[in-house]
Amino acid sequence: MPFFSKQVWLMLNLSFCVVVYVLASLHDKRAVYIDRVLIHLLKYVMLHAVIFLTLISFIDALPQWRYVLLFYGLFTVSLSLWWIVSRKLLKWYRSKGYNYKQIIIIGGGHAGVGVRLMKQLEIDQGYGYHVVGYFDSEPIEGLSCYTSTIDTLEEFLNEHSVDEMYCALPENERNDLQNLINLAERNAIDFYYVPQLTKYISRRFEIETLGVVPVLSVRPHPLNNPLNQFVKRTFDLVVSSLMLLISPIFYIPIAIGIKLSSPGPVFFKQERTGYRGRSFLCYKFRSMRVNDKSDTLQATKDDPRKTKFGNFLRKTSLDELPQFINVFKGEMSIVGPRPHMVQQTKDYSELIDKYMLRHSIKPGITGWAQVNGYRGPTNELWLMEKRVEYDVWYAENWNFMLDIKIMFLTVYNAILGEKNAL
Repeated sequence: MPFFSKQVWLMLNLSFCVVVYVLASLHDKRAVYIDRVLIHLLKYVMLHAVIFLTLISFIDALPQWRYVLLFYGLFTVSLSLWWIVSRKLLKWYRSKGYNYKQIIIIGGGHAGVGVRLMKQLEIDQGYGYHVVGYFDSEPIEGLSCYTSTIDTLEEFLNEHSVDEMYCALPENERNDLQNLINLAERNAIDFYYVPQLTKYISRRFEIETLGVVPVLSVRPHPLNNPLNQFVKRTFDLVVSSLMLLISPIFYIPIAIGIKLSSPGPVFFKQERTGYRGRSFLCYKFRSMRVNDKSDTLQATKDDPRKTKFGNFLRKTSLDELPQFINVFKGEMSIVGPRPHMVQQTKDYSELIDKYMLRHSIKPGITGWAQVNGYRGPTNELWLMEKRVEYDVWYAENWNFMLDIKIMFLTVYNAILGEKNAL
């Protein structure tokens, strides 16, 4: 049957209506990452295909397969472009002060989760949230919104329009939780409770009920799933194999440049911490003169050990290319937490809580922390703490499209040049 028949187009549109009804929840969320959008898109397309092929088989009107494949190829590309562009336009529109919700945050002041929530919302105005008030047991100075104590909350709500209330009260201040819920209901305000979880636990939780008792269940790491492990390892093998096949194009001129810059080997091999804390030999192109402090002293911006050619390799991240050998051997992945020197692991594991969680997955050539600007020297403890935070988030929120996004950003940053690449 021709693909442009009325029966075929009717089934295509009926299938789309069903998919939109079943998978409409994504568009209700204000904070969505592009990789999550693309994963949701694949669900759309696959569910649409299943429904369409099922419906069309009942009326015996299946068109030629080449037209079906062509349609779904165009459908996937056009829908992904529309979703991404429309969400970008919506974020831009919200950042200009439109289509926003006014919210208040209660509790969790100073270094608590309440202040962290506020800062997260202020980072990206495209979420469309305006924090109009912050209330805590003690007033907090220096915030960008109205601040006061909790006992003035009801008066504030009587004088201001508020859409949502976020409660981040700590364990010892939850006696008034029911009063806050009642206050929100009386003022037609949506109430949300922010769990008091440590700042390094960022994985997703699900609410379940045992009888009438609500229970938070923690989702396991995505890479604990054998299928996800297979997908990531297969991708690593395919990409590393291709890179090693074309490696002479890069390796030969780089090797010549290294040899001309200073005497010594082309490759630099260093023991680093890998999966589950096991050490391995990490390969890099040598960017420094041979020295006896390479395993203990981290490189700095004006490090006299670096050669001019080595500095170029570091700025462009070309010194990392031999790590595709580690990826092929299974010691590393293309994307993951950057492997640290063994001495660094010993030092920071004693200083930073949850530091070893970053080793719950294989280290990578590039990672989520790196594309967010946390690379290079860590001469202040907070810089390493931020690395750990991003690395743990990646481990707990992994998906294949996130890896693709990180690889794209890595190449993009390498072309533009990174100020922290030393």
